[in-house]
Amino acid sequence: MLSLNKLKDKFNKNKKYFKNDFLAGITVALALIPEAIAFAFVAGVSPIISLQTAVVIGLVAAAFTGRPGMISSSTAAIAIVLAPLIAQYGLEYLFMTVILIGILQVLMGVFRLGKYTSIIPYPVVLGFLNGLAIVIFLAQWSQFQVDGAWLPTPDFLIMLGFVFITMLIIHFFPKLTKAVPSSLVAIGLVTTISILLAKFEIYELRTVQDFAGIELKGGMPEFHIPDLKLSWEVLEIIFPYAFIASLVGLAEATLTLRVIDEMTDTKGHTNKEYFAQGLANVVNGFFGGMGGDAMIGQSIVNIKSGGRTRLSGLVAATALILFIMFASPLVNAIPLASLVGLMFIVVVSTFKWESLKYGKNIPVQDFVVIIVVTLVTIFQDLASAVIVGVLLSTVMFAWEKGKKMYVKTQIGKDKSKIYKVNGVLFFGSVLSFKDLFDIKGDPKKVILDLKYAKVMDYSALEAIDSVALRYKEAGKKFMITRAGESCLRLLRDAEDITSIVIDEDYDPTD
Repeated sequence: MLSLNKLKDKFNKNKKYFKNDFLAGITVALALIPEAIAFAFVAGVSPIISLQTAVVIGLVAAAFTGRPGMISSSTAAIAIVLAPLIAQYGLEYLFMTVILIGILQVLMGVFRLGKYTSIIPYPVVLGFLNGLAIVIFLAQWSQFQVDGAWLPTPDFLIMLGFVFITMLIIHFFPKLTKAVPSSLVAIGLVTTISILLAKFEIYELRTVQDFAGIELKGGMPEFHIPDLKLSWEVLEIIFPYAFIASLVGLAEATLTLRVIDEMTDTKGHTNKEYFAQGLANVVNGFFGGMGGDAMIGQSIVNIKSGGRTRLSGLVAATALILFIMFASPLVNAIPLASLVGLMFIVVVSTFKWESLKYGKNIPVQDFVVIIVVTLVTIFQDLASAVIVGVLLSTVMFAWEKGKKMYVKTQIGKDKSKIYKVNGVLFFGSVLSFKDLFDIKGDPKKVILDLKYAKVMDYSALEAIDSVALRYKEAGKKFMITRAGESCLRLLRDAEDITSIVIDEDYDPTD
């Protein structure tokens, strides 16, 4: 009864969003069509398979999502990873791989691995968004080509003109009213103009059907058990593809979640989203799909169009299959210019323009990370960009932290020399640490005071041991005092393999 009351309260809280969710979902469904078709070409499968994948992934992920407002579908990232598998082994191997992708992602959600996404620094997110915006921008120009050749100049300019008309409608219509998403109004108006121009034989704009090369018409996805006996040999083939694709998919989901969190000032649930993405891929594999994940571009379209709850994602997937089944003439007639204009608006809103003005206002290492991640996103892929960004941020952090090592020396009452070290001693600072000591010039007794220092890892222990050995070889006594608890644990655990002497009773202030 309590859960029923909670559901009722949640419904009453969210019902104010439902109208905008419904309209935003329709907008997203229309915008998904050319992208899904393009991803089919990338993967080497039928456009209908990609469209049906978008439906299944979208429905399941939206129903179980940990981030309401997120849109999931077939994507270029997964298509690129799986394309070699499809080309070499065929569709049945693809379906089995997609199921395995889902299982891996479900396990990552169940074991709550989402907590590790907190290590992704904000400069990495900025670089990813900027790179993604550029990738989306560049991808739209394929709509201006036929069989790899650019449209004739008059056709190119006319199409570009309708792109700008679409963008102007999307930008200015909200100033009149926000009752209907401006992107949906723009697509509707430009489609109407396109149909009228064709009817009166004035001009024919390129349409979704022209882009697909066939008339898009399909039915409901059908349940299909992969016609493939699972064996160790099959697993050896599909596991590498599944593992890489699962990580790529979760990387996109993680960053999409963080972007929507920032846009809506709300908090999503990463582990729940991992589970939702995995379940969506498992179901998708059993319905003959090509796999997918969260789509940051379409998620931004959804949020900008007013989508706030999981209803928008459910409507998008439902509307997409209804369009394919019952409104294919209308879908096929949508001019590409209207969809390109919509995606250009997404580019403008996705790119973090303020990052261009950061310059000297942020640390140089952060600016470098932004640039590098942007370039890797453009020329490689999202997963590589995130990995490179995190590693680069870690190395730069270690470098900067390693430089912040301070020492103060004094002579004790027993004529010993005391080194009072202030800073973090770890792999990034060991070289600076070793340079602190004057082995030849120091007296017979040397004390290392670690009261204001933190010893973090084995590299630090090795550095201390190296210094201790050098003093021992010089015939001098080297001791450590006032080490913290964590440091003492490290030192005691390693006492059998080091020459470090600890004197906890020595007080350099005496």
